[in-house]
Amino acid sequence: MAFGGAALKLLQTILYAIEFCCAAIILGIYSYFLATLADRDLTIYTWAKAVEGMSGAAVLYTIFAVLLTCFLGGKSFFALLAILLDLLFCGAFVAIAVLTRDGAHSCTGSVKTPLGNGRSDAKQGFDNSNGQQQYTYAVSLGTACRLNTACFAVAIGGAALFFISALVQLALARHHKKEKRFGPSPTNNYTSGRGRGGFFGRRKNRTTGLRDPEVAAGAGTLSTGPTHDVRPSHDTAYTGSTVAGPGPYEHNKPLTGGYHTAPTSTYAHNTPATNY
Repeated sequence: MAFGGAALKLLQTILYAIEFCCAAIILGIYSYFLATLADRDLTIYTWAKAVEGMSGAAVLYTIFAVLLTCFLGGKSFFALLAILLDLLFCGAFVAIAVLTRDGAHSCTGSVKTPLGNGRSDAKQGFDNSNGQQQYTYAVSLGTACRLNTACFAVAIGGAALFFISALVQLALARHHKKEKRFGPSPTNNYTSGRGRGGFFGRRKNRTTGLRDPEVAAGAGTLSTGPTHDVRPSHDTAYTGSTVAGPGPYEHNKPLTGGYHTAPTSTYAHNTPATNY
């Protein structure tokens, strides 16, 4: 795996870890709010349940996302699925920010919180108007407002991080596809990656001619003309064919049994040949 792929996986893992923390913060705070409301038999609003559900789903998703990124990061199917889920949870955190928008207001004076509305210094503790003993401590409305403000800020940050995760996941998928396309080869020393090419990419080795004297018309060049009966021979001292043609002497007798090599000098035709 190239360094680029390892860096992208490390970045994606860090992003998912931060997103897990964001989702866990919201889940923990609203779990406390819901537990306090249920302990006092107070009305639990539907929007508070929605915040709890979306943050809980984000916690589960980021746990699996961290593990899958390490082993299956960049795979086409898993990358597409991760991009869709990242965008989905980006929208979910935007929705959480909208539902917790009361936290954007000041937490002094009269406040609105998931535990109720009233003055910020109002404290309930373990007291209850109907005289029943409570098991969950209720913070003051001012503290509840500040907790809700923390959820609002974390939701905005989580939405931005999930959007960035989708972009990183896209880059990781493209990197994996590129690594798969340019596999081990002599250009990259039989390792993954595109290897080192020229300025205009890799050049193909092209043969400009044939060096075999048996088939080439000349040394190092490819003959483009018609085929000739006479070929140069660089391995012997002869030029053209070594088969004798008509010589400057008369054939008084027919030749039998193959070819006859012409002599290199002339002689008188009236002088009989001498056998050696």
